[in-house]
Amino acid sequence: MKKNLIAMSVVAALTTTSFANDLNKEMYNQIQALKAQLDALEKKMAEQEAKQKTQTPAVTIVDEKRIEKIEKKLDTVSKTATAAKIQSGNDNLKWDVDFRTQVDNIQYKHVDGSKSKNNALLTNRLWLGMGYKADDNSSFHGKLSYNKAFGDTADHGQSNTNPGYANFDWVTNENATDNSIKLKEAYWLYQKEKLFGADIPWAASVGRRPSTDGLPINIRNDQQPNSPLSHTVDVEFDGFSLKFDTQSLTGLTGSWFKICGGRGLTNAKPRFDMAGTAYASDEDKNVDVDMLGFIAVPYDDGQYSVHMNYAKAWNLIGFTNTQLGEYQTAIQSASTPSQVMDAYGKLSFKDVGDIDFATILFKTEGIGDGISDYLDNTIAFASFAASKTNPNSLEMLGSPDSETGTSVWLGINAPCPIDPDNAKIGFEWNKGSKYWRSMTYGEDTYAGSKIATRGQAWEVYRTQKITKSLTWGVSYVYMDYDYTGSNSFFGADGTPYKIGSAEAGSSAVESAQDIRTYMRYTF
Repeated sequence: MKKNLIAMSVVAALTTTSFANDLNKEMYNQIQALKAQLDALEKKMAEQEAKQKTQTPAVTIVDEKRIEKIEKKLDTVSKTATAAKIQSGNDNLKWDVDFRTQVDNIQYKHVDGSKSKNNALLTNRLWLGMGYKADDNSSFHGKLSYNKAFGDTADHGQSNTNPGYANFDWVTNENATDNSIKLKEAYWLYQKEKLFGADIPWAASVGRRPSTDGLPINIRNDQQPNSPLSHTVDVEFDGFSLKFDTQSLTGLTGSWFKICGGRGLTNAKPRFDMAGTAYASDEDKNVDVDMLGFIAVPYDDGQYSVHMNYAKAWNLIGFTNTQLGEYQTAIQSASTPSQVMDAYGKLSFKDVGDIDFATILFKTEGIGDGISDYLDNTIAFASFAASKTNPNSLEMLGSPDSETGTSVWLGINAPCPIDPDNAKIGFEWNKGSKYWRSMTYGEDTYAGSKIATRGQAWEVYRTQKITKSLTWGVSYVYMDYDYTGSNSFFGADGTPYKIGSAEAGSSAVESAQDIRTYMRYTF
């Protein structure tokens, strides 16, 4: 019977480990007793029907009324169990897992013909996602992250753990380091169907935002897109978002608009500073690094879509020519590794100015309309982005003037002809200009951001579904640099010297490649 099925489902819910308290045990016993009564009555009625109604109709009616009473009790207990379940964060905190084991073969070629390489960088990356929806309007989302290079520990002091920028806030979960577990995302989300009575669904969110692996890099990574668009911004940050679905307002299919902002670096003093001014602004350091912008989708019909992103970042960081000159002099005269480390430790970021980013992306999920199953399952995109510096007196990217850089990114993702139902193949191409500067330090890569390339980058990849949860992937990325500074910060360290020129130097990286393969388990 329908209500008996309800009883069974409630029993199943109450027998989970998260309901192992006295109240839930009591409800469990009640439901078991009611279920036993239902089973007995249903058996009795079945026997009556088998005997072709040898009992009087009145008895059957009485039994049916008893069943109706028991079903009502079941309903009450079921609602009580649901209410208890809503209050139980342990039960409603839903977890998901994304675990990847990967090997990268990384090769760098220098102008003088020498090479730097790692034939087998082995890493494990674990994401533990969590979510809890307390009611129809509010929810919590979080993600813990572990990204470890085989054999690396904080105590051992590998170069990719300490020193360096491995624990820099923008990329702390994207770098392969030691065996620590860190927080990648944590934010609350509030949603409403109407805005001041108008038919405009909206949502607000604050916290450690999901700001890496946005569209279109997510296509290669075979996962749902975060925001913002990854052509210009792919870093972790703490901030807020405010989104409005604007279809009813504009009449444009699937349109929406989101305002995003955050703080990339703070200059607040530590809690226990010698002056006793905990968390006050430190006048001896750079001011806060902040970002504000918007993401807009003016059209999205499920197949064809247009995506736009604009952002402005203030007080960006970099090194000055004077600092770099002093550093070069120090390491040239250094005779021991500790002296090199001392010279490195004296480098400190300076506020060099502001920057503007803009992106427009066109995407199609399916080429044509019913031409073939193959084209129906093919994704293609084209993205154009620009950056514009606004330097202060310390210059940005080695220039005292405002410089504009541009980048083009094309990609296609299609079923693999060998196994079209379970495998995908893809190809992507990037080209960046002399002064192109993206904030894509969080790109999922160990050989430098291909999106940031001042020159050209190519990638070909394949992903293969082995089981429902297990995936195998392989990719090849090649980056051919025209100018230095592709993966720098925003000061003189990002000066675009022509590769092969005397200014670039013979040790400049001319090209880089990364061949990687991985096994990935998700559920």
